[in-house]
Amino acid sequence: MKFNIRGENIHVTAALREYVEKKVGRLEKYFDTPQPTDVHVTLRVLRGEGTIEVTIPLTGVIIRAEETHEDMYAAIDLVVEKLERQIRKHKTKLMRKIRIEPNNRALVRDAAPVAVLADDEEIDISIVRNKRFDLKPMDAEEAVLQMDMLGHSFFVFQNSETNDVNVVYRRNDGRYGLIEPK
Repeated sequence: MKFNIRGENIHVTAALREYVEKKVGRLEKYFDTPQPTDVHVTLRVLRGEGTIEVTIPLTGVIIRAEETHEDMYAAIDLVVEKLERQIRKHKTKLMRKIRIEPNNRALVRDAAPVAVLADDEEIDISIVRNKRFDLKPMDAEEAVLQMDMLGHSFFVFQNSETNDVNVVYRRNDGRYGLIEPK
């Protein structure tokens, strides 16, 4: 793994860089072959709280986690735990697929049983509700107003300028985000 570590409102010291590389580097044990991938790590401090965001692009999937804590080192530990859970979940899905497609075996190490998570609960992915609705053409500002009026945390709409399906969402910092297709 190649690390791309950057800081926002924080100087990334050698000790901090080494700690991130050591902790996030532990994730390599989950893969059979070393993954030639770049790990993008962003450390930021805002209002006295440290936030770490880690993005690991792998073949066919992007693993991403973010954690905020008063202590940056504790945030690093917490984000690694989140990443481990995500990798185990992804690995379980791959192992289920292997029964159908044997070509995927090289992606994961067969050392541990992966049909069960660490807390002995099987992964149950089931869609419990299906909703259909007409997309009304509107701009992003109108979509944010609709979302706030409905009290939702996201809103799907057809962008009147591009005719693409977009999503507006409320971010953790209270501001809004827009998701557009490429």
